[in-house]
Amino acid sequence: MSSLAVVTDSCASLPGGAYEEYDIVMVPYYVHIGKTAYRDLIDVTTDEFLDHMRAADELPKSANPGHGDYLEAYRTAAGRADAIIAVCMTSEGSGAYQAAVVAKREFAEEMPEVLVEVVDTRNVSMAHGWMALEAARAAQEGVSATEILRMINRMIPVTRMLQTADTLRYLYMGGRIGRAQHLVGSLLNIKPIISMEDGVIVALGQERSRARVYRRMIELIAERVGRGARLKAAIVHAGDAEAAGQLHQMLEDNFTCVELLTTNLSSALAVHTGPGTVGVCYFPEKVLES
Repeated sequence: MSSLAVVTDSCASLPGGAYEEYDIVMVPYYVHIGKTAYRDLIDVTTDEFLDHMRAADELPKSANPGHGDYLEAYRTAAGRADAIIAVCMTSEGSGAYQAAVVAKREFAEEMPEVLVEVVDTRNVSMAHGWMALEAARAAQEGVSATEILRMINRMIPVTRMLQTADTLRYLYMGGRIGRAQHLVGSLLNIKPIISMEDGVIVALGQERSRARVYRRMIELIAERVGRGARLKAAIVHAGDAEAAGQLHQMLEDNFTCVELLTTNLSSALAVHTGPGTVGVCYFPEKVLES
């Protein structure tokens, strides 16, 4: 039995099979289409959800897991570990972190001998997914909870998401526009570049075409880490495998990609960004060094 288990939510957007391979306990978000609620990645895949979204008369909604969902996840994890790290998306954009904290208090009354630590990654998508994935890999190698938490804390300030979509309409309608509010007047006419700073959505620029926005995304990464830098990166997309392939090649051409993954954006995030979203979540490899 591993001494530590990792719990994370479905917004981590990990590649298929990663949860099973690294024994990560996944807590699903909920997506609502009309009056029907679905558990993200359990009752509905991203592709199925996007089909619903394109055909829907009204915008679907998402809801974060409750403390009961996290409590069940802790119980599951405790069956094979004596310590648990719950890796949550930014507390600025969801109530999942608070739900995980409440569940931690309840769980402590049930099983006080099992340590639970809850992490606010201040990020989302595979930027938060990378932290869960690297934590689970370290756990399988026998790294202690203390060292894994230190690693995650090193990752938080340097793990970055860059994302673009055909429109900001879905973010705006869902109330998740954050500090990108000033772009609303051009909702249908630009290809925005969205990122996250200290847990809040921000706009880093805008272009008039997909080709130009991809080039700008590469430039922004290079400005931050240096062209040719050693990175771990993930291409995350919502129903646009062709665009994901383009970005994949551009990353390989401009950086030393120690690991380069492609994965689907979770349905709970696609609610707010819409079909056609594509992005890069990355961090410099050196941050993993203690």
